[in-house]
Amino acid sequence: MKAPNQIKYAVEVKCEECPEIRDGVFDIEWKEPHPGLKTATVTVAPRLPEGTLVSAEALMRVCDVRSSHIFMNGYQTWTYCPEYTVNSRIRGLRRLPKAVVNKFALDRYGDYHFVKYPYKRGIVHGESYCYFREGDRFLLIASLDETNGYTLFKYEAKKELLTASRDCAGLKTRGGFEALQLFIAEGGEDEVFDAWFSAMGIERIPAEPISGYSSWYNRYQNISEDSIYEDLYGCAKVMRGGELFQIDDGWEPAVGDWLEPDEKKFPNGMKAAADAIHNKAYKAGLWLAPFVAQKDSALVKEHPDWLYKHEGKPWCCGSNWGGFYSLDIDNPEVVDYVERVFRRVFDEWGFDLVKLDFLYGAAPFGSDTETRAGRMIRAMKLLRRVCGEHPILGCGVPVMPAFGLVEYCRISCDVGLDWDDKPWMRIIHRERVSTRHAMGNTVFRRQLNGRAYLSDPDVFFLRENNIRLSESRKLKLARINALFGGVFLTSDNIGQYDGAALANYKRLLALRGAKVTGVEVNGKTITVDYESAGEEYSITF
Repeated sequence: MKAPNQIKYAVEVKCEECPEIRDGVFDIEWKEPHPGLKTATVTVAPRLPEGTLVSAEALMRVCDVRSSHIFMNGYQTWTYCPEYTVNSRIRGLRRLPKAVVNKFALDRYGDYHFVKYPYKRGIVHGESYCYFREGDRFLLIASLDETNGYTLFKYEAKKELLTASRDCAGLKTRGGFEALQLFIAEGGEDEVFDAWFSAMGIERIPAEPISGYSSWYNRYQNISEDSIYEDLYGCAKVMRGGELFQIDDGWEPAVGDWLEPDEKKFPNGMKAAADAIHNKAYKAGLWLAPFVAQKDSALVKEHPDWLYKHEGKPWCCGSNWGGFYSLDIDNPEVVDYVERVFRRVFDEWGFDLVKLDFLYGAAPFGSDTETRAGRMIRAMKLLRRVCGEHPILGCGVPVMPAFGLVEYCRISCDVGLDWDDKPWMRIIHRERVSTRHAMGNTVFRRQLNGRAYLSDPDVFFLRENNIRLSESRKLKLARINALFGGVFLTSDNIGQYDGAALANYKRLLALRGAKVTGVEVNGKTITVDYESAGEEYSITF
């Protein structure tokens, strides 16, 4: 593969009289910090007339990649994004009837409503960063700052052409504007990613890796005080003091109604639940989705003015819980409500950590003064402020806006109770539930772990009941999570573990210190090599 040496750019602005275009060509100035690594920073910031941005893009040639693996980062944490080849294509929603897409709001989970999918082999796209890989040699092209809009990458293999464009249409400009700010590096894997994070000036918030329990992937929303305490007492078999016990979705009356629990499920309240967790010497975690509300929630009924509106209608973010809406973070009452919720969770109930989900709902669009990505970054900074020093586990969030703002973050879709869901579910959006996809994303986004935050690859399973994964696949999932994750949780009722399951759990905890020695991709098959206790092992899936 050959790195680009020249950039051709064009920025179009719609003015009162007629559109104006600022364009040009310049050479990339490469530096060599040390042998084996070369880097370049590219800034496109032409002086612009007063008007409205139409587009901003830069074109560069990336040649000789026929044998390379191509990675394009997916929009949000759940978006499936494997390494591609020059013959790959990314399937959007075109195969689905429009009536089905509309009924279930399937185009609201990812980038479908603002990115045009080409549906052609040899054309792949992604957001914020991408790389080309030959063996252990990486060519990384990445954004340095997404405030002025998501950086959208598209590679056209036949043309050997990489386009980087800003998601900034509609933004008012009054002179200076950083249309693109890119970092390019060629070298070893750790070298190029270390150099990128250094160039961004981003350091992850200090936090220790965590392990423990989450209630979701066994009981789902069917939780209660009794079931939570049953699992809590069972955790004593293997969990140590300081580990995490997290109550997931299902404790609240409805998504959006966070100030009181469902009184039928938790009659003694959430403080009693947090106290019970602390009495076992565990950290208490709680799930919320602070920027969305389900359609039949009390919040939606009582405060319809709190909903984010697009073209005069509340913006539906998806079909979970019968459908749910975005909240408008420009409304001071919404911000006040968010502040009150977290004061209650931390100060009154006593929870230590929050898992914050469906965060993409905060920023489906931008405005003429702020881009979509800028709004998402602002929402993440709001969460950081209201949570203070309490750790955040982010989920369902556009990837780069979370960098440096959360201690922990999901890097994959949800795992399922089987390998890859039912055949008819495989044609829906890229954010769907899939154990296979989750494991793939954990491997392909491995470079974020320890740099942007500690990565959450989602849970693993060792149980025998309520699971349709084979024993082999359960252990492969658990080993991948242990090797690549900073978060290592299960949803099993550990109290039901037999001797073999308990022994596996302890071995997996020890595996978290193992050294990954290689990752190889052959078609849809991924092989991970690692060393543990002086022995060499492989995982293939």
